Amino acid sequence: MAHAHSFLSPAPSLSGEVKISFPEPHVLLLTFNRPHALNAVSQRMEADVQAVMQWFDEEPSLWVVIVTGEGRIFCAGADLKAWNARQQSGDTSEQERIASSVYGFGSLSRRASPKPIIAAVNGGAFGGGVEMVLNCDLVIASDDAVFALPEVKRGVIAAQGVIPRIRAAAGHQLAAEMLLLGRTVGAAEAQQRFGFVNLVVSREKLLSTALEWARQLVQNSPDSVQSTKRGLVIAAQHGSVETATLAHAWSPESKRAYNGSNIKEGLKAFQQKRKPIWTNPAKL
Repeated sequence: MAHAHSFLSPAPSLSGEVKISFPEPHVLLLTFNRPHALNAVSQRMEADVQAVMQWFDEEPSLWVVIVTGEGRIFCAGADLKAWNARQQSGDTSEQERIASSVYGFGSLSRRASPKPIIAAVNGGAFGGGVEMVLNCDLVIASDDAVFALPEVKRGVIAAQGVIPRIRAAAGHQLAAEMLLLGRTVGAAEAQQRFGFVNLVVSREKLLSTALEWARQLVQNSPDSVQSTKRGLVIAAQHGSVETATLAHAWSPESKRAYNGSNIKEGLKAFQQKRKPIWTNPAKL
């Protein structure tokens, strides 16, 4: 059931290639909605995701987003038919497009959102779909999900952030197994061997499990969560622990957390042996 929300700014109007709903307080559910195309990402769908995520990042009352796919699978990656049409017409601007893509594939694979993103991966993800999954903070997969980076089989490159991310998650040799062989791995292997899936559940339990994790997340201080998420993003951007720690300490999200009302509420509630009542973080 959807919950009544009062937002500071109206939700963006969308084409229908993605759907949004609000299944719990502070929780946004974003669903890729091109099931006939296995949720392959079109330009319109990417623009929709961009609009939704921009709004989510800036809307103080939304604290966590769950991303999933309508129909059989989460996301089949790039729309290869459209890509083929570009290539055959002599368009050679793909390299510039990728280099200048601030938010990456599907407007998700390189997005440094200050808020947690949960992927609920139904049926599997391929290519750009995996690129998006690897940039989510928590990944729950259906037990029938498969994951592949088959770009090398098509003459293209998985270049929207997944190479450093999967190397960080799995190590060089396992990352090479997926990237260089283009090998397909199942959900259990993605969890146990490659380390980029948190939890494998039945398809029937996929969304309810993602919602349960979202509920656990919103029981925590949104200021603390967003500062900590920023710390994780910063950690991936710096080679040095000390540099990353300092950059996190002086981040806008940390400043807000230390100076906001939720830190007072959390400590007071602890002393009074009661559950804290969190409020929306101030806009940065």
